[in-house]
Order: sequence, then structure tokens, then C-alpha cells
Amino acid sequence: MSQPLAERLRPVNFDDFIGQESLLGSKGSLRTLIEKDIIPSLILWGPPGVGKTTLANLVAKTTARPFYTLSAVNSGVKDVREVIEKAEKQNLFTEGKRPILFIDEIHRFSKSQQDSLLGAVEKGTIVLIGATTENPSFEVIPALLSRCQLYTLKALEKADLEKMISRAMEKDEALRAKEIKVKETEALLRFSGGDARKLLNTLELVANQLDTRGEITNAFVEQLLKERPAFYDKNGEQHYDIISAFIKSIRGSDPNAAVYWLARMIEGGEDPKFIARRMVISAAEDIGLANPNALLLANAAFDAVQKIGWPEGRIVLSECVVYLATSPKSNSAYEAINKAQALVKKSGDAPVPLHLRNAPTKLMKELGYGAEYKYAHAHSGNFVEQEYLPEALSGTVLYEPGAQEKKARQFLQLRWPKYKYGD
Repeated sequence: MSQPLAERLRPVNFDDFIGQESLLGSKGSLRTLIEKDIIPSLILWGPPGVGKTTLANLVAKTTARPFYTLSAVNSGVKDVREVIEKAEKQNLFTEGKRPILFIDEIHRFSKSQQDSLLGAVEKGTIVLIGATTENPSFEVIPALLSRCQLYTLKALEKADLEKMISRAMEKDEALRAKEIKVKETEALLRFSGGDARKLLNTLELVANQLDTRGEITNAFVEQLLKERPAFYDKNGEQHYDIISAFIKSIRGSDPNAAVYWLARMIEGGEDPKFIARRMVISAAEDIGLANPNALLLANAAFDAVQKIGWPEGRIVLSECVVYLATSPKSNSAYEAINKAQALVKKSGDAPVPLHLRNAPTKLMKELGYGAEYKYAHAHSGNFVEQEYLPEALSGTVLYEPGAQEKKARQFLQLRWPKYKYGD
């Protein structure tokens, strides 16, 4: 068969769709809207191979709407305008069923290209469905994002992927024609990296290496795929594996490994903004208060890369990577906000202490809002002890200074004996 296995098995209805149960299961929130033909413009965000393109096609099929598709890789403003013009003409004959425009990899559209969609989305000329593997908060302009509903598609679970293998073996004619048994799945799942498309196409590749019968085992898959070394796939498994190795090398204070993984991403054509953004996160999460300048340098590197581009931008990234890797490390700020959020979820909306409340009206002042507040600058050393947490949470320690934060610990020891930082 000429079509790849992943294409042959593309779901034709929601019951065939595997994964995303909360969105697309029998009572899924998005499926309910689609089946009622209530279709807002959507941004679908998720890793590769979780069904974003399939979902867009199912929306069009279920609602019987005209369907246009563009890839942000090779489309521009001219292509967008042509589709919008066609949609405007079709709207005269479709009885309110606005055409769907699906844009794959919408994060690759420039600001001006995304701007060209605003009018049509605002007026309802089209229903936009954009698919992206990158965080829309960074890659989709705010004006467009505010006009769309954002749906996050989760990575497929092991059970989902195994179900996909079973379905392929049962339903695909080419696979059924052979007497092949999938005895072990671990290697198939590992090489697919959670990408359903890659999983099915890998399964087909492996099955085609067998004659008319045989067994697919972990050893067989590993032997076959190791003979076909994969190049860097910035939309697949290596994208996530290598950025993980990169960040862990910085965290582990190994500049040699960190620069190596940086080079792997550069040579593989990775988006420099993606690399720089992860370095900013690493500076805050892993270096933190042990060296606050790391965050300033990482943010400056992010700005510099956007200004100067390639190939010189690689030098900026390399300088920043070495600096981050050789900086002292502390995750105290990261741990503090994690603890604080967990506490908020557990304790609920604890009331703000009366002396800390704002008192913009006469009535509030009469009720004592802010009355007993002590102004720190009016006291010696610009400090006075008072309660800043809700009464029920008094004495709770969320920030624990790391080994590299001796000054912070000494500062707190002198001022806050109730937190027992000296113990």
C-alpha cells in the first residue's frame, strides 16, 4: 500500500480516536460542542503525534463544514488571504456553516501572518483551528489567542499506545495478511517517544522486515532501529530527549556536556528561541537565588539571539550555557512556589489579616481595615515584626534557603525567630 500505516489508520470518527478522553471521550467537553455544531476558533496545543490534525479533520467531517488547510511552514499572508476570500464567497451558500481553516504548526507564522487572520476570525468569516507543539503564550500573538479557545492535548499514555498497536494488527489489511504477532511492545513504545504517528510507522517498518510470519520482540526492534540511526527530529522524540539532557547537564554543572547538547540542537536546526527560553527557565529554577545574575544574563541572551539571529547567535547561547553550568545552584525559589501553590489548594481562600487590608473607603476604615498595620520604614532597621500570613497559616515555612544562600538565611535568622531558620 502506498499510504503509511499511520495515515491508513487515521480515525474516521470520535469512537476510533484513542486518548484525550476528557476532551473527546463519550462525554468529553470538546466532543460535546463539536457534536452540537458549536465550534469556536481553537488552538490545539500538544506534543507531536497526539491527534491534532486528526481532530481538525474530525471537526470538519462531523459538522459537514468546508475545510481548508495550510501549513505554516510553506504558506504566507497571500495564501491566508486567498482562503479567506474563498470562505467569504462560500458563506453565502453554506447556511451559517462557516468554513474551517486548519493551520498546522501555527507557531511558525510570523506576527504579520498571524495578524492577517484577526479580521476573519473576529467577523466569523472562518473558524480557525491552529495546531502547535509550542507554548501558545509565547508563539501565538495575544490578539489572536484571545479570539480562540485553547485546548491542551496530553501525551498519550502507555495503555493508549498499546491499544493503537492492537488496533493496527487487527484492522490493517496489510498487517493482517501476514502471520505476525507482537510479542513485546516496550522497544516500539520507547522508539516512538509517545508519538502515535511514529509508533505506527515504526510498527510498519518492523513488520515489513519479516516475511509472511514472525514475532516482533524488543530485541528485534532494537537491532533493526539501531542500524538506522535517527537524525535530530525537532518535532519528535529527540526534541524532548536532547533538551532534557541539555537542562540536566546545566543543572549538574557540566559545561562540556551542556555545550555538546547545545551543538546537537543547533546542528539539528532547533529553533534558537526555544533553546534560549529553556535557559531562562533553568536560570530561575536551578540556579535561582544562589546567583540571581544568571536570570539577567539568560534573559539578555534570549533578547540578543532574537536581535542578531544565526550564525552569531550560537556564540551568545554558548556563553550563557557555560555561565549557567558553572554557576552555584539553588532551587529554593522553585520549591517555595511549589509549596505555596500546594498550600493554597489545600487551605483554600484564607482571609487576609485585617491590618494588611486596603482601606479605600470610610466604612472600611471604620471597620478597622489597615488600622494596626506597622509601617516597616518607620522602625529601626526598616523592619518591625508583625503577622503577614493568614492567622491559620502563621509560622508556615515555604522558603528554605539553600546552601548557597547564607546571606539570606542570616537575614531571616535575625528578623524571624518564629520561622526557626537558625535551627
